[in-house]
Amino acid sequence: MGFALFFFRILERARIWVRIPSGMDSLPDALVQCILGHMANARDVATCTCVSKRWKDSMPYLKSLYFPRNSFENLNGADSSDNVVFTMISSVVKLEQLVVYCPFSSAGLASWLSYAGPSLRHLELRMDNISEHPVGFEDNSKPSKLDCIAYAKNLESLKLWGVLMTHTPQWDFFQSLRNLEIVGARLEDPALSIALQACPNLTHLLLLGCEGVRSVSIELPHLEQCKLDFYGWGNCSLSLISPKLESLEVQGCSWIRVRETQCLRNLSIANSAGRVYMVDFGKLASLEFLSIRGVQWCWDAISKILQWASEVKHLYMKVEFTGDFEALLPFPEIDFVEFFNSHSKLQKFDIHGAMFAALCQKNSLKNVDSSFMIPCLEEVLITVRSPLNAEQKMSTLESLLKYGKNLKSMVVKILQMKSNHSSVDDFFEDICRFRYMNRKIVRIE
Repeated sequence: MGFALFFFRILERARIWVRIPSGMDSLPDALVQCILGHMANARDVATCTCVSKRWKDSMPYLKSLYFPRNSFENLNGADSSDNVVFTMISSVVKLEQLVVYCPFSSAGLASWLSYAGPSLRHLELRMDNISEHPVGFEDNSKPSKLDCIAYAKNLESLKLWGVLMTHTPQWDFFQSLRNLEIVGARLEDPALSIALQACPNLTHLLLLGCEGVRSVSIELPHLEQCKLDFYGWGNCSLSLISPKLESLEVQGCSWIRVRETQCLRNLSIANSAGRVYMVDFGKLASLEFLSIRGVQWCWDAISKILQWASEVKHLYMKVEFTGDFEALLPFPEIDFVEFFNSHSKLQKFDIHGAMFAALCQKNSLKNVDSSFMIPCLEEVLITVRSPLNAEQKMSTLESLLKYGKNLKSMVVKILQMKSNHSSVDDFFEDICRFRYMNRKIVRIE
């Protein structure tokens, strides 16, 4: 009823301002239809149909319908929730957006979309068929909820929650579909591949919290934004061909190949459950933001992606170990001067643990000369976990401040530093002294 109260207040103000006897009665039909047409919540729609015949006659001009999770908790009588939803949908002349979070059946969905499908542009469904059909008990004798979506051939945006896609959905082609989002899904590789082939003109793709994927190949010529989050052992392989890709986020892949990257500006690769063995990218000439995260990356993968991302402006590195196999190894020594010379456009650097330790080895600063400078660096965030090599670490902090001519902010995070040795206290005192001497730029968290 919130929308109705808001509407009444608008009418009351309009009545006072223009000195008309009744705001409701004096508004033209077209204006009433326009205002009420902005409603979407099914409860508000049902309430407003009871206000007056005039309001009820405006309901067919709605553009959107939204059914919350608890829409039919108190439903009584013979009508099922599927029938109530169909009654409301069938009363609308040209429904463009449908959002359903309440429980429904595949038969119900089929009836809704067979009626409203041609006019629908945006569809969002909480499918919940992962819990309905446990592994090995899927019912393939009748069309699935995914199959029913084929009725809405003119969709521009499709968002699905709780999806079971172990069998290929019976889709033709969604030529107008630009945005596809699937959140919380159990997938099989062939089913996912064929489903994506049915959406050839996607510009935005999001697969979040998806399990069961082992190898996925994506070829979408118009894709610009892509976020892939694969849940499980972290050993998926990904091949992606999208020449217009501008932003890519990948979680849970060990082998990644993305060859056409001339437009890529934002890249994030993470693997919290497994190892990153191989990355294969083209030249990342347009890349502005790079984030690499995970417990273990092969050093070859790290060195290659840093080499390709020489133009990056914001670099975030949180990889704990390297090593090609089971053994967890520290990063090899990284030359301080060589690193910053090869990333001369770097403006913001978030550096955690292992990478900072690699820059703090005793030989990393041996090539510094008076002409060296870090021209663009403005912000540095450093996470320190160990007091080992404290002298080299302090030297690196001082060098960042000395050669970063445009440095405006340096944040040093002291995180989980556990040791009973007095070196911890000494190191912390050194950092505090360093912060005091450069308090306009340096702070400790």
